[in-house]
Amino acid sequence: MMLAYRLVRLIETHSDGLASSLLAKVQRSECARDYRRVPADDLQQHVYEIYRHLGDWLLGKSESDVKTRYTEIGVKRARQDVPLSQLIWAIILTKKNVCDFLKQEAVLDRPAEISAELAVEELLNQFFDRAVYYAAAGYERARVSQSCCAR
Repeated sequence: MMLAYRLVRLIETHSDGLASSLLAKVQRSECARDYRRVPADDLQQHVYEIYRHLGDWLLGKSESDVKTRYTEIGVKRARQDVPLSQLIWAIILTKKNVCDFLKQEAVLDRPAEISAELAVEELLNQFFDRAVYYAAAGYERARVSQSCCAR
């Protein structure tokens, strides 16, 4: 578990660079072209906060915390007219960005180190799967309330 914690700390330490690289990837992605409606500093700050406190999100935060945070994001992106598919793609890119970083930066040559990386990747998968679900739920809720208000 200590090796897994060290990998999470590596991510947290590089959170600023990771947030910047994600912003560039989202801005270049054809699958997220409507994210141009999202202020760049808003997106970068949100992702920075996730990366900077990743250990808390993976190990300390409750299901309710993830639900609250990502439901709010879904609502916000719906109000910004970002299509749901692009919201989901941005979350996928966020996870891929951190996984690519781990593969590039973490020097793992012993079985225990490889096992630690796999454990972190499993935690990341669980976290981002829940993030996608709650963001989509918040998005749908916002769309329903928008259509009710439009009548």
